[in-house]
Amino acid sequence: MGRVTERRKVIRIRDGAISSRPDTLVTEEPLEIRLNGKPLAITMRTPGDDFALAAGFLVSEGVLTEQSELQNIVYCAGATTDGSNTYNVVDITTTPGTPIPDITLQRNVYTTSSCGLCGKASLDAVRTTTRWPINDTPPLHIKTDLLTSLPDQLRTAQHVFDRTGGLHAAALFTEHGELIDIREDVGRHNAVDKLIGRALQHNHLPLSRLILLVSGRASFELAQKAVMAGIPVLAAVSAPSSLAVDLATETGLTLIGFLRGHSMNVYAGEHRLALQSTTAQT
Repeated sequence: MGRVTERRKVIRIRDGAISSRPDTLVTEEPLEIRLNGKPLAITMRTPGDDFALAAGFLVSEGVLTEQSELQNIVYCAGATTDGSNTYNVVDITTTPGTPIPDITLQRNVYTTSSCGLCGKASLDAVRTTTRWPINDTPPLHIKTDLLTSLPDQLRTAQHVFDRTGGLHAAALFTEHGELIDIREDVGRHNAVDKLIGRALQHNHLPLSRLILLVSGRASFELAQKAVMAGIPVLAAVSAPSSLAVDLATETGLTLIGFLRGHSMNVYAGEHRLALQSTTAQT
């Protein structure tokens, strides 16, 4: 199985001084996801938690919603011409009778933020596909000072980032600020899929009383994954995209950006926050 990090020679220049030394880099390798033996998708990822990543991806696609629908996940032997196992191809087998949607069509419509087809159809697809509408869950009342404490917890738990400086992270917190799980990956969407996939494997979906925090920006794709897993709050240390805000507004997702220090921007779903003062409007 692939390693999370690798060593490479680097020429280091500091204040005019030149030296040669090994540097630790995050590993990036392709993962092909197959569904019932048929190729479905390829993602560039950091090896590790591959089964959870694949399962989480299928939750985001609306294929899997509970543990009982997942029969098996295996690495595919003979993935190369010489018959060796590269541990870069996984096959998910669903339980007989599990309905399989038209995934190719759906993914072209709403899954990838770079597909060029995102728009009203994307919002409609996610809103009508999710098994757990966020507005149907019991309301949360989260204090803003609790939210501002989460990025430091996330950063402290990023062990591989400390060695490489090249990984995104995603973490799940309770409404009381307890860290439940954290995953790191070269792709922020993969880190989220690993979280959701692990939850599916342990029969913990929907994640209806948890907060999802991501180390980068909040794209449409990440908002989609939160909604599909029933997560009511998505917070990011950077900016959201306009389509992520539109999706949050339409589905009732609480979307927070620029969560840094003691400040944040709330783009949607402010009813879940225990706001202590009235915000001045300009």
